[in-house]
Amino acid sequence: MKEENNGTPKNKWSQIYRKKWFFPAVYLVVAALLVSVVVWYQNLDKVPQAGKEPGDAYTKGLHDQDAQEVVDQEENIKMPVAEQANAEIVTKFFEYDADEKSRQAALVLYNSRYYQSKGIDFAAKDEKTFDVTASLSGTVEEVKEDPLLGNVVVMAHSDDVKTYYASLEDVAVKTGDNVKQGDKLGTAGNSLFGKDNGMHVHFELSKSGEKVNPEQYFNQPMSKLEAVQAKDVSETDDNAKAEEDGQQSQDQDQSDEQGKVEDNESDHADDQADKQKEEQADDNSVDDNAPETDGQDSSKKG
Repeated sequence: MKEENNGTPKNKWSQIYRKKWFFPAVYLVVAALLVSVVVWYQNLDKVPQAGKEPGDAYTKGLHDQDAQEVVDQEENIKMPVAEQANAEIVTKFFEYDADEKSRQAALVLYNSRYYQSKGIDFAAKDEKTFDVTASLSGTVEEVKEDPLLGNVVVMAHSDDVKTYYASLEDVAVKTGDNVKQGDKLGTAGNSLFGKDNGMHVHFELSKSGEKVNPEQYFNQPMSKLEAVQAKDVSETDDNAKAEEDGQQSQDQDQSDEQGKVEDNESDHADDQADKQKEEQADDNSVDDNAPETDGQDSSKKG
């Protein structure tokens, strides 16, 4: 009977328990399980949810700074017409150093008198009206009706840049509106000052109050106007110095001319005095000779 019980499972476990390696192995297995549970619990919050990318699980740290998205981008100056292919420049910007043909094309005849153009005029090739658009993004500073120039829209932009649109028939904006580049401002029309150009728009571009030739800056960034401003200031100083030197030279010439006139007047006065002295001497000579003549006549009569 005892022999039959020797092969039962209870006897086998008893034999295993008696092994020296049994309990250390059990300890190692339990420790491994505990470590696994702890690691799994710590990483539970970092497991991405279904339908989200791993990058969406990022949490902002205490020392992270707010990132500011840069949305402003420098614009290129555009022509103030919606259909550039159908537009042409009929009046140019007057420049003294331009060739004679360009200067002639920059003169505006009004009331039998020529005026120098401070901007450029656009007209459609088919001589019809067309949409006038904003050359740059900005704010509408002024909307007015001028008896000579028609409806006028003035826009203010960054860096003290302004654009000017005149001879408009219809105006689609009002003062204070924020306008994006390419938005419609109105339609081209007629004006008394530019009546020879028919349907057109008069466009001006200025930087810090200094008008510049828009034709030179189309499709160029606004930063190009900074160099022009410095150049214009230098040229203004040179012109002022030249005018001052010219004025001093003119004053000197006038002073020299006045001195010559005074010298001539002095010489003329001296000549007149000498002439009067000679005439006086001649009169005295005649008076001295008169008695002697009378005496001679009396002696002859006796």
